[in-house]
Amino acid sequence: MLAGLASNISQQVLRTDVAGMPLEWIDYREAVRLYHAEQVAYDCGTLLYTVFGGYSAANGHRSRIAVNSIIATHGTSQSLARNRDKYVPPLNNRTLFKRDANLCLYCAMRYPTRDLTRDHITPISQGGKDRWNNVATACRRCNNYKGGRTPEQASMQLIAIPFSPTYAEYIYLKGRRVLTDQMQYLLAHIPRSSPLHARLKDRLADGRQIVDVHFHE
Repeated sequence: MLAGLASNISQQVLRTDVAGMPLEWIDYREAVRLYHAEQVAYDCGTLLYTVFGGYSAANGHRSRIAVNSIIATHGTSQSLARNRDKYVPPLNNRTLFKRDANLCLYCAMRYPTRDLTRDHITPISQGGKDRWNNVATACRRCNNYKGGRTPEQASMQLIAIPFSPTYAEYIYLKGRRVLTDQMQYLLAHIPRSSPLHARLKDRLADGRQIVDVHFHE
């Protein structure tokens, strides 16, 4: 039986290692398994839900596990800690569009996901690579107009410089719905020089809930 935020059972839990390094998003089932296996070193954030189990034959008490929004599990990710500065996350449209806040980086208009495309700034046909620093979110109209040209060749200008997300930024970009306390936690791991840091800090300052809105059809 699930209590607490039972109406929002899909809310993800942020898992970190014992040193506090963000690792991944997990669902409530995986979180309960980690609590039950005594793999949770500590937790923080807000209480999301309480999961009730069976009754003890010895004392009649019912088992219960309280799941918080952020849980740290035993062990450290030493390889990640060593290589995080070199980490390059996999590129996909969902995280790309979220990196660019669903804005076309050419016309500066915000669009539903279905109307966005991945544009190669230096086209593949001209030797460009399918990499974070060479891709931009573009509406279909701008992408079609640009075609196989570079922005300079098409007399178009980017409104922002594309960047490759850090590991912590990628964790945020993968989140379906990021709670305020989870965002505050992730923000501490995002470089201050990052455009994403400034954007999310402004949202937190405004007191707005950080929710991944994908402008679904």
